[in-house]
Amino acid sequence: MPTPTATATGALPGSIGAWLCLLLIAGAVVGGYLASCAIWPFANCRKCHGLGRFHAPSGRAWRRCRRCKGTGARLRIGRRLINHVRRLRADANH
Repeated sequence: MPTPTATATGALPGSIGAWLCLLLIAGAVVGGYLASCAIWPFANCRKCHGLGRFHAPSGRAWRRCRRCKGTGARLRIGRRLINHVRRLRADANH
């Protein structure tokens, strides 16, 4: 009966290698998103589509958007996460 021999090829088993590859890709995507949130912290308001205003129900006058308070911008979710972590670190240092 043949005995199994261990070979040291240095390669990871298929399932571990696939998971590691997926983990690296997910980390790169999340890192890229957080980097873009650090550079461009604001996005268009979802209600007024970045205009800061919309037509009144009569259709004749413009009204300020309540959600963005007329700025047309909203803080992105990733930027909120960055601000939260910064605030936690600042509070921990005091």
